[in-house]
Amino acid sequence: MGSRSFGITRNEQMNLFRNSPDITFTRLHAHLTEEDGSFTVNIRMINHLKPEERAWGQEIAATIKMASSMIGSVAKEFSIERNCISIKIVMSNFKDGTLH
Repeated sequence: MGSRSFGITRNEQMNLFRNSPDITFTRLHAHLTEEDGSFTVNIRMINHLKPEERAWGQEIAATIKMASSMIGSVAKEFSIERNCISIKIVMSNFKDGTLH
């Protein structure tokens, strides 16, 4: 069986697969990196039952709240359970990204 790998670039919407009902993802891995006051959001999704079905994408978010919302939207779109989502956050000064 051939590989079904999809990429999402910054110029495309993260809802790229809305018209492809046969695509299922079971895991979402997100990596947020703070760069020059904004956040680069890298997302990788896989179907652990069919490893050849995978997708990845990258977007820029102005705030960590916006980045979190992007991840939540993608997870909701593909019905990925919370316990199947992993998020890594890399910040130059973690106190700048939190409100207390």
